[in-house]
Amino acid sequence: MIVTTEEELQRLKDVGRICAIAIETMAKALEPGITTAELDAIGRKVLEDNGAESAPEFCYKFPGATCISVNEEVAHGIPGPRVIQAGDLVNIDVSAVKDGLFGDAGASYAVPPVTRQVEKLCRDGRRALWTGLQQVKTGKPIAGIGNAIGAFARKNRYTLIQNLSSHGIGLTLHDDPKEVPTWPDPTETRVIEEGLVFTIEPFLSLGADWAEDGGNGDPWTLYSEPRALTVQYEHTIVATKNGPIILTLPS
Repeated sequence: MIVTTEEELQRLKDVGRICAIAIETMAKALEPGITTAELDAIGRKVLEDNGAESAPEFCYKFPGATCISVNEEVAHGIPGPRVIQAGDLVNIDVSAVKDGLFGDAGASYAVPPVTRQVEKLCRDGRRALWTGLQQVKTGKPIAGIGNAIGAFARKNRYTLIQNLSSHGIGLTLHDDPKEVPTWPDPTETRVIEEGLVFTIEPFLSLGADWAEDGGNGDPWTLYSEPRALTVQYEHTIVATKNGPIILTLPS
């Protein structure tokens, strides 16, 4: 999607804000003893109260309003009876549709008490996202996003999941450009267009390079390979000549 009017921009900001509020509300409820299904119900209520629908349900019939992934799960975790424990690392990913436009955001949270290594992983996951955001400007190469995040990861001795990419969004949940790498990719030659709507969502890990299905009859949940704690932080943005407009902020 290329934003061409102020009305489109405001609609994108509206659905993006709803995603951000849902994550923020779910994160405040995150504590030992709560189930991922209970967390999901909190997110669903925020979406419904604001006139939005769950995008994974709407587009793919995903069995939940939000994706909640715990510890060894990297992405697309199905909400259910799993009970959150002290020390868990929990990723909350919320995408929504309202008035025909889509937004997508995600964040990872460590449930205290946690090790300094996990605290640092979360902090550096947020830094990796902002490293990518700083590369966004009309006319700059898309590859600059992955190159910058890759340099950050190498410097700080992390790995990046290299088969879960960022993506275009707006008119659909996964819009053109279909795949935006958040790791160095020498084959990436596209240039950022004015008004382009897309996500940036690096998956920063303590050792994993890939996400794979668990082979347990669950067609959704992806796990780290090799097994290692991984965080994801995500914003939906609009590219401009002055940098990115972040759409997925709670206010």
